[in-house]
Parts: sequence; C-alpha cells; structure tokens
Amino acid sequence: MHRHGSLTADAVDFTALQNFAALRGQLRVSFTPRCNIACFFCHNEGDVPPPLTRIDRRQQPRPRELGADDYLAVIGNLMDAGLKRVYFTGGEPLTSPLARPVLEQLPTHGPDASYTLITNGTRTRTHQAWLSRTRLDKIKVSLHYFSDASLRAIAGTRYGISLVLDGIEAARECCQRVELNTLLLQENQDEIPHILDFALDRRLPMQFIELVGTDFNEGRAGSAVSAEGLITYLRTLTSDERTEVVGVGQGRRVFRIDGLEIDVIHRNLGRHHVGQCGTCPRRVDCVEGFWALRLDHNGGLQPCLLREDLRLDLKPLLPVPGRLVDNVASHVTAFTEGTL
Repeated sequence: MHRHGSLTADAVDFTALQNFAALRGQLRVSFTPRCNIACFFCHNEGDVPPPLTRIDRRQQPRPRELGADDYLAVIGNLMDAGLKRVYFTGGEPLTSPLARPVLEQLPTHGPDASYTLITNGTRTRTHQAWLSRTRLDKIKVSLHYFSDASLRAIAGTRYGISLVLDGIEAARECCQRVELNTLLLQENQDEIPHILDFALDRRLPMQFIELVGTDFNEGRAGSAVSAEGLITYLRTLTSDERTEVVGVGQGRRVFRIDGLEIDVIHRNLGRHHVGQCGTCPRRVDCVEGFWALRLDHNGGLQPCLLREDLRLDLKPLLPVPGRLVDNVASHVTAFTEGTL
C-alpha cells in the first residue's frame, strides 16, 4: 500500500485538496517579500509590503527560511498531490537569488499543469538568457502604469516606464506566452485605453482587475475604480463577451477582440467561500474567497490573505515529504469544512 510518511494514503482525506485543484486553485510561491519598487496597493502575499517598510523600518517582513531545494521539494510534492497551477511571485521574484536555481530546476509536468512567473518587468531583460531555458509556460507582467508620472505615483520609483515596456519585450523574446495585468486605479484611469491598445497591438492577452482592499492599502481606498466604465468601453469594441463564474476566485468577464482575450475581474460576479469563511470575522472585508494556497519564503502556507492565524508552518514537515503532503491536505480539508 502506498504511504505518505507514517500514515496510509487512505488515512488522510485528499478530497478537498483535489477539488480545489480541479476548480483551478493556485499554488502561489513567493520567493521574497522584497521588491525594487513599492506599489501602494501591494499586499505582498500576506507579508509586510515594501511601502510600509519604506515608511517605518521597524516593520520588516518575515526572515527567509527556505532554500532552493526546499522550494523544489514543496512544489514537486504538492503537484504530485494534485495542484497544477503554480505561480511564482514576490515581492519581485527576480530580485531573489533563489529565483534562478528554482526556476531552472522545475520538475516536468503534464499538459494540464502550468508554471507562471509574475513580475513587474524591470528585471526581465537582465535575466532573459536563463529565463529562456526554464520550463515556464507563461510570464505575466504587471503594467499598472503607462507613463513616468503614473509609474512614480503608483510605484514610488524613479524608474522610467521605458524600463517596464522593454521588460515586456524581453519576456516576449524568451517565453512563448506573455500576458499583462493592470489594476484599475484613479492614478491610471486616463491611461487604460492606451494600455489596452498596447496589448492589442502586440497580441498580448490582458487582464484588468478591480482593486481589492486589504489592511495594507486602506489609506488609499479612494484610488479604487469600478470596472463598469471599462466594460462599457469594451462593448463598443466587440460583441464577443462571456461571463465566467466557475472555479475559485472572483468571477470574470471575458471579451474577445480580434481573437485576443481581454479579461475583467469583477467583484460583482461572485467568489468561492468555504466552510471556514462562514463564521470568519473578516468576511465582510473579503471579496475574493478561497482561490490560492500561498507558500512564503519563511516556510508558511496560508489559504487566506486576511487571516495569518490560519497559516500552516511547513518547516517541521520538510524532512518527510509524505507528512508535508498529508498535513497540507488535512489543512485544506479543515479550512473547507470550517474546523481549522
């Protein structure tokens, strides 16, 4: 009989984990909480975001505890257990010395799985050569700005927008699939049509996202912009529109313009709440629900950005992969059933 650690396979219920994977749930792997820019809305996958550290040096993210081999072990074992969609994040992942050794050694995967790097694009050109040799299926570049002025206002940096745009071109040169994502903000509202034209001209799938409020960005809540105006504009460009509410996370509207998909993540289209969400004191603040398991550089895995108390420490489990997988499956089951 196949065993996970000291437990038999049927001693742990994998149904919730497998259902989460089947609903296109993500494993989001953060290499580092550090970033070379400081977007005001950053939630840093649940860690202290760069803007807060800039303001108050006493507020520091968790220390790094995982090495490249640890990341590879967790990723490989959780993919074997059913998770298929792996996203690499930060901070800015390409600022981490672990990005290259991990991404260059990613295990092979089947046709239903994928690896995606999420980046701000500022370091893509620098790392282009080795990125082209990885098993990445997609590079997703955040383009929340389209001028030096909006880049400075949103990201608090002196970088010019030309660096980001060149990073997008570098990504296109080294990866077959490149996508863009843009938050809808007061600071970039006038640039949204230009960003859309940029994506359409280069045949880059595009995702527009309404700002999700967190404790970290509540001081800039007034920057949020509804997607309704954009949706109205997209309807003048195409009649090919569908709504998707299946799977996990927020629903989305999908427009096809000349065969290219333009997504709008819309908070009014529903979300995937589970058992733990039923009595959660933070539910009133939550518009996303359960859509990702987030692995951080400190060795924690959490199913919710708003609840650090639901974080599972994987470090004691790393020496025995079977125990790690069993505990993750049990953690997801308890979260789904509301008993965590």
